[in-house]
Amino acid sequence: MKWKRSERLVDMTHYLLEHPHKLIPLTYFSDLYESAKSSISEDLGIVKETFEQKGIGLLATVPGAAGGVKYIPKLQEPEIRAIMQELISELSHSDRLLPGGYLYMTDVLGNPDMMNRVGKVFATAFAHQKIDVIMTVATKGIPIAHAIARHLNVPVVIVRRDSKVTEGSTVSINYVSGSSRRIQTMVLSKRSMKSGQRVLITDDFMKVGGTMNGMKNLLEEFECTLAGVAVLVEAEHKDEQLVEKYLSLVKLREVSEKERKIELQEGNYFSDGGY
Repeated sequence: MKWKRSERLVDMTHYLLEHPHKLIPLTYFSDLYESAKSSISEDLGIVKETFEQKGIGLLATVPGAAGGVKYIPKLQEPEIRAIMQELISELSHSDRLLPGGYLYMTDVLGNPDMMNRVGKVFATAFAHQKIDVIMTVATKGIPIAHAIARHLNVPVVIVRRDSKVTEGSTVSINYVSGSSRRIQTMVLSKRSMKSGQRVLITDDFMKVGGTMNGMKNLLEEFECTLAGVAVLVEAEHKDEQLVEKYLSLVKLREVSEKERKIELQEGNYFSDGGY
């Protein structure tokens, strides 16, 4: 079958979008489309220019015999700020206020379009860092973890509160919850990670950072390295944060259960506190 250029461009673009951060040799496309490498290079030049003009991402070229092309999902600042403002608008409704200063976010976390965009926002921040695994704690951080993992093309590891027989042998630690100051437990299967991996941890909501700090301590048990911390919503807290460096999209500045008031602002994604 002889592919037309228009057909090659559509199929090639689809393949690149479905395989982010994967190095694809030019010979793969050349053999697939039965075309000369020079023609494939021209096609990729068109895709690269379009991706960059439309803010879809970058198409990085790796020279040499073992080289190829790699699609790197990236959003531009105006689009990221638009997503942050959309989150603020959605989460500002007074009926989202829950006892203890928490926000109801289950519907937002269950929105696939929003989670896809949130995942791409965080993937943009860590696009040029080596990330091997995304880690979160069950259960509400799972949609965010999978969304980020989708755009970084890495696996997800889920920390649980108790051991499950389906997990096999596990490692468990005790940690102090930042807000309640209670001793809690985290459990993770021994097969989940390999030593030396760089791990990005994420969650939907962070008050003082006790859960994040617990996951950080769990990484030490696996001899893994913390690559970054990504939080959807952080709460402004009078107590000292247990996590020093992290990225957040939204900051919960003030809540009043009596007045049913929620005050939100942009998180630290673009500030000096971020990456």
